[in-house]
Formats: sequence, structure tokens, C-alpha cells
Amino acid sequence: MLLAQALRRGVSVDGQANAVRTICGHLDSWRQDGVAGPWWPEHLTFADFDADRLHHQHGPGRPSWCYGTVGIARAGQLAGIALGDEDTQRFYENALHRCLTDPAQLDQVTNTSLCHGWAGIYQTAFRAARDALGSDIHTTLTPLGKALSSRAQPGALKGLGLLEGDTGCALVLTTLATGEAPDTGWDTCLLID
Repeated sequence: MLLAQALRRGVSVDGQANAVRTICGHLDSWRQDGVAGPWWPEHLTFADFDADRLHHQHGPGRPSWCYGTVGIARAGQLAGIALGDEDTQRFYENALHRCLTDPAQLDQVTNTSLCHGWAGIYQTAFRAARDALGSDIHTTLTPLGKALSSRAQPGALKGLGLLEGDTGCALVLTTLATGEAPDTGWDTCLLID
């Protein structure tokens, strides 16, 4: 995400575009194709790398910004945008849309945190929808917003922190309420903006 975001903003060094392509290639090598679309493992073990295949995860994990299909798909979308590669952008946008409309994956979301809960999913989808070539991701915002707002309760998370606490959730609820990207750019730290 960092390399792609820098490229989008005209900040680059020799080999940066190739590094983005290499990272996308690495992500593609671990992509799994399931009934609900492509997904990526939450983490890889040494055994996975040694055997060049997954040993521990047989289906998509919870869709999260931090290590799930939501974050990986947004990273791929940003890479496609930065490289001017619409095929790559469309592929990752489709992966994100399919993830965000898969009840089995969404049923695994257990809280409203920014890191790996409804808030992070919503904010990532919101940013992705604004950059998307089509409208599919945009159609997920209303149901995702309802899922977030119906579950958000002050004090339900781990303290007041940004990633796992009430602050992150409250900031995303502001995005949901206004329908606008945050003026403060607070989500820049997530690299999803």
C-alpha cells in the first residue's frame, strides 16, 4: 500500500513500480479461489512457504483491513491504480466486492474495531468505492454501514484507542454519517485513503 500510495502521489524511486508488481505477484501466488471468490490467507507459516501451499487455512478468514481479504484487495486496487493497470484494479475490486457480499465471511466479524472489525471494513470499502471503476463496491456501503451502526456501542471495545478501541469506531461512524472522506485525513495512517 505504501509503495502504491507514493506512486499515486508522484513520489517514486528507481524500481518502485517493479516492486509493486513483485508484491502483487507474491499476493497472487498465495491467492485461493473459493466459491465466494478469491481470498488470501490471514498469515503464512514456514511450513506453508517450504511446501509452497497452505496447511492451516481451508477457507477465507474474517474480512479485515489489517490482514484479511478486505485489506489485501484494497492494496491490490491501489497497485492497479498506481500502475495504470485497469485489469489489476478490476480484479481486486471484484475480489473486494465478492468478499463484502459473502455472508460466510461477514459472519466471522465479531466487533466494531478499526483493525479487524466492522469499522475497518466500512472505511476501507468507503475509500475503495471512491476509486472504483464500477459501482459494485459502492452498493456494499449501505449494508456495511447498517452492520456497523447497529453494533457500535461506546465502551464495547478495548478502551479508547484508534485501532481496537472506541476512537477508531467513532471516526468511521463520522464517515458513515457524513458520507464524506474525513477532512482531517485520519485514515491516511491506514494507507487506504
